Amino acid sequence: MTAEIIYQEKTFFFNTYALFEITRGNKNFVPYLKEIGIVTSRLNLMELYYRLVNLDGIDKAEFYFEKFRKFCIEIDDKTLKKAMIFRVQQKRRDLSYVDCIGYIFAKYAGIKFLTGDMQFKDFDNVEYVK
Repeated sequence: MTAEIIYQEKTFFFNTYALFEITRGNKNFVPYLKEIGIVTSRLNLMELYYRLVNLDGIDKAEFYFEKFRKFCIEIDDKTLKKAMIFRVQQKRRDLSYVDCIGYIFAKYAGIKFLTGDMQFKDFDNVEYVK
């Protein structure tokens, strides 16, 4: 972990699913936008940008990329390696590379991984919201 995280009383790692649902106005994610520390990665923004360009166009993708960019942390090599070991260990679940990186980062940073991805529903350290 190379970036300093400014922790609020509650801080969450927002995966791409969570970020996307926020762009869609999913009311179940509104409580996670108030007095919450937000952490994500450039990889998650990459996925979000791609999806928004595809569905809504470049203007909306640009807006949300800039909105969430300030919450990005850098992922160090140790975290990347641990995430890939985790992905191998969970091979049967077919987890994405980006989600594994975010999950492992959150776990070792001591913050919850916020997602609505069913693949993570029963893992520890996950805040599952649909």
